[in-house]
Amino acid sequence: MIDITLLERLSLFKGVPGDLLERVAHDAQIRSFTAGHYVLFQGDTGDALYLILQGTVKVFLNLSDGSEVFLALLGTSDVFGEMSLIDASGRSANVLTREPTKLLIMAQPLFNHLLDRSPSFGRNMLQLLARRLRMANARIRAHCTLDIYGMVAYQLLEFAALYGEKYPDGSIYIPVRLTQTDLAQLVGASRERVNQVMVAYRKTKILKTETDFRITIYKPDELRKRILQN
Repeated sequence: MIDITLLERLSLFKGVPGDLLERVAHDAQIRSFTAGHYVLFQGDTGDALYLILQGTVKVFLNLSDGSEVFLALLGTSDVFGEMSLIDASGRSANVLTREPTKLLIMAQPLFNHLLDRSPSFGRNMLQLLARRLRMANARIRAHCTLDIYGMVAYQLLEFAALYGEKYPDGSIYIPVRLTQTDLAQLVGASRERVNQVMVAYRKTKILKTETDFRITIYKPDELRKRILQN
C-alpha cells in the first residue's frame, strides 16, 4: 500500500478527498525501472496512467522511414499515458527511461473512478493538459522566431521553470538528465551547433554542466536577455 502522505504532496491529487486517496493508495502501484526500459510503445493499447516519482523519461515517435521525432523529456511529478485513457486510442508515442526511474501507475478503472468521483482530480487533469498545450504553442512560436542561441536559452529556461531548484544566490539547478543530443533534438539543430552554444554559455559563466548531465544556470537573466535579442 502506498503512503497517503506521498499522494498528498503530488499536484495531480490536490483537493482529492481522503477516502479517494485511500483508494489510490490501495489500488495504484509503484514500480522501479532501470535506464533504457521501454515503458510504453507507440500504437499499443492504453490501460494505465503513469506519474514520475523519480527519474527522467524520453517521449518520442517512430516514423515509417526508421527515424525518430523527439517530443519531450519528462521528470519528477510529470504525468504520461493519460491521452489513451481519455480518448480510448492507442499510445501516441514511445516512452523510454533515461536513468533509473520510479513510477506510480494507475490502471484505467482507478483513473475513471477518480474522474467520476472527484471534480478536483478532473480539474487537475484539465490544468495539466492546458499547460501542455500552452507550452507546445510557446515552443512553436520560439522555433519560428529565435536563433540557435535563443532556442537553447529558451529550452533551458523552460526546464528550469518546470523542474528547477532555486538557490539563494539566484542560480537554478535542473535535476533532469539533459544531454547535448537531447537539447539538439529539442531545438531542431545539430549536436555540434548546440555544443558551440553551450561552450559559449559556459565560458561566460552563464551555466555549468555536470558530469551526470545535470545543468546549473548561474545567470538566468542572461539567458532571458539572449531570447529578447532576437
